[in-house]
Amino acid sequence: MSDGYSSSQSLRRQVSDEPILTMEERESINAGRWFGTLSPSLRHDILRCAYVKRYKDGDLICARGDQPMEWLGVCRGAVRVSSTSITGKQITYTYVEPGVWFGDVTMFDGDARTHDAYAHGATTLLCVSRADFFKILQVHTELYEALMRLQARRIRSLFGLVEDLNTLPLRARLAKQLMHLARSYGVPCLNANNEIRIGLQLAQEELAQLLGASRQRVNQELKTMEREGAIRVEPAGLVICDQPQLLRIVETSD
Repeated sequence: MSDGYSSSQSLRRQVSDEPILTMEERESINAGRWFGTLSPSLRHDILRCAYVKRYKDGDLICARGDQPMEWLGVCRGAVRVSSTSITGKQITYTYVEPGVWFGDVTMFDGDARTHDAYAHGATTLLCVSRADFFKILQVHTELYEALMRLQARRIRSLFGLVEDLNTLPLRARLAKQLMHLARSYGVPCLNANNEIRIGLQLAQEELAQLLGASRQRVNQELKTMEREGAIRVEPAGLVICDQPQLLRIVETSD
């Protein structure tokens, strides 16, 4: 057992040429659902040995086959996780949102990265080196259990995605995805209390890849939802106009 302070003197903040986190970025990390469950002393030691990296939109963060060097937390922007098909087409699997940590699986097994990761928009990451990751584990055994809970949550989410892909029509999957994006990246519209703008800028092709569907079919469903008043498609992105209606689309498809 550890008090998280006196026994963690070997944990030191890494030297970085980049500025420290802004107040907004630090709030994003601290507000993360998983990170917020950790003890104050563990959160303190993770932050004290972490360093900041900033990326421009489209920058490569790590590539498939890279050796695992860092455990990463998203403070701002998003990380697009993808792979390249044999035809050279990039396929997007998910977006890692602010407040979420990733890369811990490769920290444990030491194998190469399984996917490419790119910055989506201006992105800030908090990075913990592999050596410091294991030092933190030695000092704070609670991190083992916390990471197990994190993996369990990911597995449940993965099973849910597979189930939806096999049981729900595209219309319902799209409605669920839009609600998820609204929760993760939603920004209230100033001119309408009930409307939420999805802050993550996605091309329809990228949205289609998340759903395992063609861009044309997703475009058709978006137009239908817009006619029904559930959403609004604008040049700046998607606006959720009626969340209860999206929920009804999901519930009535079961």
